[in-house]
Amino acid sequence: MSRTKETFEPRISLITLGVRDVEASAQFYERMGFERSKSSSTDSVVFIPLRGIVLGLFSRTALAEDAGLDASPPTPFGGITIAYNTRSEEEVDRLFELMVSVGGKPLKAPQKVFWGGYSCYVADPDGHPWEIAFNPHWEVSPDGAMRLPAG
Repeated sequence: MSRTKETFEPRISLITLGVRDVEASAQFYERMGFERSKSSSTDSVVFIPLRGIVLGLFSRTALAEDAGLDASPPTPFGGITIAYNTRSEEEVDRLFELMVSVGGKPLKAPQKVFWGGYSCYVADPDGHPWEIAFNPHWEVSPDGAMRLPAG
């Protein structure tokens, strides 16, 4: 692979989810334990600081317009998932139950999976799928950072 003179640093700063109702979506994430930034959020956009990245919630129509895209209703799967890796299978079960109890839609119950781990899927109120997974081959550090095996 040839590299150009200019390159990106390998990082992601912000992931913005297009949602139907910004406030309702923000409340769903708050029920999961996330906290919105009071200084940066407004009625039209909510920012939720995470460890090293920010989750944004913005009107789906406005987000599509900003990106120059068609805001037609999405298909049930938009081609992306958000993942939360855990330190145990029990944590997968617990977080699956939590997400469902605060309004998430269960997509796939917790179960052993082909790659040797244990995972499930839950959609947020706007249909964005979250994978909650325990991967015995990867480490989740005490600060929540993902550590891939060396090599």
